[in-house]
Amino acid sequence: ARTSGQTFVHPYDDPDVIAGQGTIALEILAQMPAPDVMLVPIGGGGLISGIATAIKAMSPSTKVIGVQSRAYPSMVQALAGDDLPCADALTIAEGIAVKTAGRLTREIVRGIVDDILLVEEASIEQAIALLLDIEKTVVEGAGAAGLAAILEHPGIFAGRRVVTPLCGGNIDLRILSSVALRALVRSGTLCRLTVTVGDRPGSLAKLTTTISEQGANVIEVSHDRLSLSLNAKDTVLVMMIELADATSGDKLISALADAGFDATIGDLK
Repeated sequence: ARTSGQTFVHPYDDPDVIAGQGTIALEILAQMPAPDVMLVPIGGGGLISGIATAIKAMSPSTKVIGVQSRAYPSMVQALAGDDLPCADALTIAEGIAVKTAGRLTREIVRGIVDDILLVEEASIEQAIALLLDIEKTVVEGAGAAGLAAILEHPGIFAGRRVVTPLCGGNIDLRILSSVALRALVRSGTLCRLTVTVGDRPGSLAKLTTTISEQGANVIEVSHDRLSLSLNAKDTVLVMMIELADATSGDKLISALADAGFDATIGDLK
């Protein structure tokens, strides 16, 4: 900008950017005049600065609470007087992975934001998956941070009217796919099934029929014929399966035992 004469627009530490982001609060208040709590993701602090300024002017009783990934607590550190940049870390909430909070925004946050919560990566993942599954809405990690705070700190928000902006949908499809599968693992419906099978015609068909009768679905299969712990006529199948629900694993093992299969089931955590 200095060499070309163009105008540099800071992504968050700029009064006009902050004011523009504050219009989100105006739209929210037009639909819900006085929410109890407004949860806002924080990276550099522009979004919460604008939203908090509008909220406190129009609905002073509304609590404004910021949310940061525990991997990048830059605003929390800044308000505590620690101005060192956050260390490099892995986070799915890339949009709020800001190493140093803004100078202008930290003073606005210090003055009018009621609290800041830190959330774990697992909570952010769960929030993304729930929004996809229940709301049919694709939200990036930063945009899902508000819901992650509700999931991680339910006691704070129970019985209160809470609003959080879903402020971004820029998530890689591979990451989104991984988050969805990991949500199934956390729920206990995606499991690892290990079965010893006689290596002869019809055994695999009998096994898969038994699995399907229990409402389970086979996602992936690998087999081991070479283990010296096996009979030469046996093979071990390791299957990734999706159960009908998190409680049906014992029923599946019982059904496989009745069908003559030695099987164990375990999670993928």
